[in-house]
Amino acid sequence: MKFIDEAKIHVAAGNGGNGIVSFRREKYEPEGGPDGGNGGSGGDVYAIADRNINTLIEFRYNRKFLAQRGENGASGNCYGRGGKDIVLHVPVGTVITNVNTQTIIADLDADEKKTLIAKGGRGGQGNTHFKSSTNRAPRQCTPGEPGEERDLRLELRVLADVGLLGLPNAGKSTFIRAVSAARPKVADYPFTTLHPNLGVVRIDENRSFVIADIPGLIEGAAEGAGLGIRFLKHLSRTRLILHMVDIAPPDPGANPVRNAKAIIAEIEKYSPDLAARPRWLVLNKLDLIPEEEREKQVAAFINEFGVDGMPVFCVSAISGNGCRPLAYKLQEALDTLAFPPSIGEKSVCAFSGNAAASTQPS
Repeated sequence: MKFIDEAKIHVAAGNGGNGIVSFRREKYEPEGGPDGGNGGSGGDVYAIADRNINTLIEFRYNRKFLAQRGENGASGNCYGRGGKDIVLHVPVGTVITNVNTQTIIADLDADEKKTLIAKGGRGGQGNTHFKSSTNRAPRQCTPGEPGEERDLRLELRVLADVGLLGLPNAGKSTFIRAVSAARPKVADYPFTTLHPNLGVVRIDENRSFVIADIPGLIEGAAEGAGLGIRFLKHLSRTRLILHMVDIAPPDPGANPVRNAKAIIAEIEKYSPDLAARPRWLVLNKLDLIPEEEREKQVAAFINEFGVDGMPVFCVSAISGNGCRPLAYKLQEALDTLAFPPSIGEKSVCAFSGNAAASTQPS
């Protein structure tokens, strides 16, 4: 199924039915009095999060959703029937925004969470409503109220505890395959990953976390280079970010430090909040460096990059070396790390197990 994470739709709740003017006229009751009923209420439009849906593709081509209007009142003090409601099923993690006001209506971040997105109009009142001791034959009624109409933007933001970030071909998809049962496509060309992939990392029977792999960023992504930054929104719910760096790029002219700093610059342009999120550095593809040169090359990277207390781990995702110990460290951190962290809050993840202890894949 094609992955669609954004859609624009138009929703319209039902109009209320009209009240009517009617008088009871029977053979033996020529002055039976008013008996005009009220109109029925228009149908509402709801949205509900459904864990069985993982894409917004249903809203790609069907973009108008109109609830049923209420029926008009009838004689004999009969009320009009209310219009049927519409319930839109969306993936868990969908954010609903009013396009015209740019206000967020709802964040459906839990299964079966339901919200009203357009209220139906109230039914009008029949002339029975206006009768009184001084107005025994009222001839007034009111029309039904119009239902709400809105242009909405649906935006899916995947729910994950840990997000993978890095250049194309940094080894993010290979890493998620190494630590989880997810099987994203892996190939030796840029932008193999075209949409986010989720994997569940199971540490033991009762402990696990979700890791998200998004398409790679390149320098200039904030200006639309490559696939741009449209997928960075999928990291907005993560509690911790793994910044994966190819420590041994195939291009002899490539500079891993410059590449890593370019990614951080793109994140800062996109969202200061995301840039302030706890971030760990993962140096991947250590197996491509001769064993006797690994420690020296890693130390040179750390010295030039300036980790400033950031945890650094060295792994070889293709062989799995270092991946499982990193997964255990992630679980330890997530057990104590709340979401969302306050902006500027110091990460609680700066425990030992960084570069000094991880220069060799375990």
